[in-house]
This record gives sequence, structure tokens and C-alpha cells, in this order.
Amino acid sequence: MTTFQQLQGDLTRHIRDPERHAGPSGIEGRRLKIYRELFYNNIEGFLSSGFPVLRSIFSDEAWHAMVRDFMRSHLCRSPYFLEISEEFLAYLEHERGERPGDPPFMQELAHYEWVELALDVAPDDDLAACCDDVLAGLPAVSSLAWPLAYRFPVHQLGPAFQPDQPPIQPTYLVVYRTPDDDVEFMEINAVTFRLLALLQEGSASSGAEVLQQLAVEMSHPDPGQLLHFGADLMAQLQAASILR
Repeated sequence: MTTFQQLQGDLTRHIRDPERHAGPSGIEGRRLKIYRELFYNNIEGFLSSGFPVLRSIFSDEAWHAMVRDFMRSHLCRSPYFLEISEEFLAYLEHERGERPGDPPFMQELAHYEWVELALDVAPDDDLAACCDDVLAGLPAVSSLAWPLAYRFPVHQLGPAFQPDQPPIQPTYLVVYRTPDDDVEFMEINAVTFRLLALLQEGSASSGAEVLQQLAVEMSHPDPGQLLHFGADLMAQLQAASILR
């Protein structure tokens, strides 16, 4: 290792974890302080804006301790600022573990907030519009519409609502980007969630076939009624640009 490489290693370790690693000798303390603050403030600011609800439920002390631990212990795979949120999500899900004071919904809330950012910067959907008749044709779920299932009602969480236990019923959402590039969400039920999953599988030849399969899975007493309801639902989802 060259002297310059050693200097780089000493500097980066100090910037990420100044309490445990002294700065390189020969560099003025004032200059090191500038590097430390620039690095930390950029990372912390990006995480605060990317996870605003998560930030709001932590005290300043607890939040900054978590950000510092992320910087100290997580090895980022991407150099891009837009992917810091995904790196932080990976840290929460695979490295942080359970710690006193962390809410039980933290990982799910972080994932939900990350989805909003990911969809905001995702490439445009290149799927062609399906058809006017959603029963005869086969609608496709837009690549800009993500069906999601959570134990906690992540879209309702905040400083005033922090449940200790998940409700009996899971929360089903579809988060999607509109043609105007706004990211929105729609709360759906288990049946709609399954409908979207079947459409994503793409194994059927028509919307009617998908609904017939859904009726069999549900042991629905009146498949014709489900077919009528399902056609209206798919048309509404298509109008919202969730289906193409």
C-alpha cells in the first residue's frame, strides 16, 4: 500500500467514525472538521428528506446515533446519492438488528418511504396500452405501479400514531406514478392485491381468464358477479394508470 493510499484510508475511516479513528497526521484539525461536517451533513440531510416520517418519530439524539451507525458500519455498494436511501434500507433490514427504542414497524415504514423515492426516479413505463375491453384483452400492471403488503398500516404512521403491535389484518397498498409524474398510493384489499399478482404473472390469456381463476381461488358462489365487479375494478385501475 502506498503512502497516499494509506492516507486515503486513514481519512475515510476518520470521516465515517471520528470517535474511534483519529485523523491522518499532518492534516490541520480545522480542515478535518470541514470534511467531517460536509460528509455527515450531506448523508444525514439526504436520509432526513428521503425518510421524513421515520425521522419525525425519532428524537434528535436517537436519529443522529442511527445515521452515524449507518455511516460507520454499512459498506455502500453504490456511489450515487440517489441510491443512499436504498443503502440505508439495506442497513435497517440486514445489519441493524433489533435495538431498544426502535419501533416494531421501522423496517416497513422505511421500505414504504423508499418506494416513493424509487418510483419518483424510475424510468418511464414502456408498456403499450392494452385495450378498451379489459375482459377480452389482458391488462398488464404498469412497471410504475407496485402492489405492496405490510403488517402495519404504514401510510398512517407518524408521531401521533405508533402502534406497538400490528393489526389482525395486513395493509395492502399499490403505490404508483401518474402520467403527471406524481407518486400516489391507493389502499386496496386482499382480493385486489391477488388480482394484481395474477396479472403480473402473465400466465392467462385475457382479463376474463384471470377473474375466473380468482373466482376459483375464492370459491366465489357467483363467478358471474365477480366477473362484472372485476371488469369495473380493472377499468378503474386502468384509468389510474396502474394497469396498462
